[in-house]
Amino acid sequence: MTICKKATIALLSIILSFSTFALNLEQAMDSLSQAKAQGLVGEQADGYLGVVKNEGNASEIAQLINQARKTQYQKVSNESHVPLNEVEKKAGSKAQEKTPAGQYIKRQGQWLIK
Repeated sequence: MTICKKATIALLSIILSFSTFALNLEQAMDSLSQAKAQGLVGEQADGYLGVVKNEGNASEIAQLINQARKTQYQKVSNESHVPLNEVEKKAGSKAQEKTPAGQYIKRQGQWLIK
């Protein structure tokens, strides 16, 4: 086997292994409570999750859930004729209110433990 073929096979194996580690939205949603409890992610006033500590899958969880939230916020905005930024702010306020004590919320640019 030539070096080029070996390198191609090795590269393909690496690429395929990355896809097995990637989360899907369902897995991210299942991991959210634990990520919040561990202080990895928290609720922001803009209606989206933020990464408090970039450990494990925190960034990926936040990204996937934020994409789903944005889709839902846009749907609500379109149906209610309310600007997207107002829908996001209202959702952020509700999410921070519902955040249990001991978990993170972001206020005025600072992560605080509620």
